[in-house]
Amino acid sequence: MTDNAPRKTLPRLDESLLTHMPPFSRLERRQIREILDQASSRRYDAGVAVFDEGAPAERFFMLLDGYIRVVRVTATGEQVIALHIPAGQLFGIARALGRDTYPATAVTAAESIALSWPMRLWDEFVRQYDGFATETYKTVGQRIGEMNTRIVEMATQQVEQRVANALLRLINQTGRKVPEGIEIDFPITRQDLSELTGTTLHTVSRLLSGWEKQGLVKSGRKRIVVCDAHRLVVISGAQLP
Repeated sequence: MTDNAPRKTLPRLDESLLTHMPPFSRLERRQIREILDQASSRRYDAGVAVFDEGAPAERFFMLLDGYIRVVRVTATGEQVIALHIPAGQLFGIARALGRDTYPATAVTAAESIALSWPMRLWDEFVRQYDGFATETYKTVGQRIGEMNTRIVEMATQQVEQRVANALLRLINQTGRKVPEGIEIDFPITRQDLSELTGTTLHTVSRLLSGWEKQGLVKSGRKRIVVCDAHRLVVISGAQLP
């Protein structure tokens, strides 16, 4: 369910904090300030649905901190994690996809902070700020590319390859170095990984347990560390340089 708690307003942001983030990276500070002055800000607890699949797309969002898990529900009622969105990216951009409802549910994978704007401002921003439009549609293209890659993996790869590819993608997007290797920098369970790869919890648990014995990964309560990325690349079937 979507969290309907009152909005928690955060302190006024300095536009300099956003100059490196698409879609702001090509805008002047004056333009960034104009956009920020029309935004609402909010902090979300982990596990909160920012919006639900099929709901009217009334707002679009910029994730400042945390991670968003994009979830779809299949015709048979199964939950599938479509992708993860790291901080510094837009989400809920239904208008960019020609939709007036959200195509998926956005759930916070960790405590998160986001800006949001009324969807009616989307066309105005695209028209008024060239850099906003350019960077935004680049993001849309990247996500479509990632989804196409996932579809090909589902159709052509064995489960072991899909799980290896999912872990490699997550450490590439969100990984942080720790003494044991590279940790996925938000809480993730084996159930989450099964929904991300279109397989069962039992299969993911069996794979991770086997990889732990081989020293490839370490997994604990909602935490996964990749200890040997090179061997995971070999398992994934990716072409090594």
